[in-house]
Amino acid sequence: MGYCLFCAKTSAILLENKTCLAFYDKFPVSEGHLLIIPKIHRQDYFDLTPREQQDMADLLGQAKILLDKKFQPAGYNIGLNCGEVAGQTIYHCHCHVIPRYKGDCEQPKGGVRGVIPNKMAY
Repeated sequence: MGYCLFCAKTSAILLENKTCLAFYDKFPVSEGHLLIIPKIHRQDYFDLTPREQQDMADLLGQAKILLDKKFQPAGYNIGLNCGEVAGQTIYHCHCHVIPRYKGDCEQPKGGVRGVIPNKMAY
C-alpha cells in the first residue's frame, strides 16, 4: 500500500469514536471545513464496514454541533469522492464536512451538483 497521509494522522483530532475520527482539513474550502475518516485504512466509502458507516454518520452529527457552535454556518455540503474520476486524490476514505456561509459564492443553487459545473443549474 505504501505511505498514507491519513493513516499517519495522530494530532489535532477534534472528534473520535471507536472506528472513526475527525479533524480540520489542511486545505479548507471554507472556515471550519473538516474531514471524517475511518481509523483503519479503507479506500473509499464503499469499503467501509456497516459499523464504520454508522460511526462516520455519528461523527457527522457531532461535527455539525461543534461547527454550529464555533462558526455558525448557514448550511453545509457533505461529500465523499470515491475513485479517481470522482476527484479522489487521497485513497483513504474521507468525508468532507464543508460549512457554507451566506454570500460565500455567487450562486449556490445546485450545491454538490457543481462537481460537474455545467450540470449545477437546473
